[in-house]
Amino acid sequence: MRLATDPLKTQKVYLLLRDQIMTGDLASGTRLPGEPTLAQDFDVSRVTVRRALARLAEEGLVERRPGAGTFVRGQEPKVRTLITDVANVFSHLIEMGRSTDVRLLSFEYMRPPNIVRDALDLAADEQVQRSIRVRLVDGTPFSYLTAYVPERIGRVYSEQDLAQMPLLELMERTGLRSEFARQEISAVLAGPEVAEALGIDVGAPLVSLSRVVYGQDGDGMEYLSALYRPDRYTLQMDLVRTAGSSGPHWRPSEQTARTRPGRRSRTTASAKKT
Repeated sequence: MRLATDPLKTQKVYLLLRDQIMTGDLASGTRLPGEPTLAQDFDVSRVTVRRALARLAEEGLVERRPGAGTFVRGQEPKVRTLITDVANVFSHLIEMGRSTDVRLLSFEYMRPPNIVRDALDLAADEQVQRSIRVRLVDGTPFSYLTAYVPERIGRVYSEQDLAQMPLLELMERTGLRSEFARQEISAVLAGPEVAEALGIDVGAPLVSLSRVVYGQDGDGMEYLSALYRPDRYTLQMDLVRTAGSSGPHWRPSEQTARTRPGRRSRTTASAKKT
């Protein structure tokens, strides 16, 4: 049980402390409580606290001084956090694809899983192209993307093309145009394969996003299953208050995503570079 739960507890302590640092609740130069105090505050072992602090130190967010303690550093984090506007699905997709690096792990043609076949409304004998990619920012992986594209679309570009260009750009290069999409967002735990690819612990929490992209004729163009590291990727939606027949309500605004206070830079990506 200890092996199964410690990674999750480490991730929890790491994320909570990181959030306090990034939002300014823990200012530069602040001395953190000692490991015994933190262990008591978070109801975890000292080993768990030590591992969480080690991750923060690796990112340059804290400095561990022997005999003095652990201090919040006054420099920017080494790794950017990407912020995505949930309401604005496509506006920055290609831009994000160009501003980050990609590692293509798998590329093949296959019979699709039933959930993919139904979502894309494929014929019973129709195959799909499946690709698995990892996206990196500043050399650090932040997303694990499994994309399914109907074979008739996938054959117009090569494996080499996909390793160099965003998928949406490749599809639109053929004359196809994405018209709308349907997506669902939830949370999952990282399995061994995903954990290794993203450089995280098995069982670490991930943001899970499933998206189906449709063309102008309503035909399915892509089914995407995306997993994101929550310490590297933030979902955001800007809302505006409007009047309605049943009273005031909130609706998504047309405004693009912005960097939250304390974040070093922004890479706004409305559709997570598929």
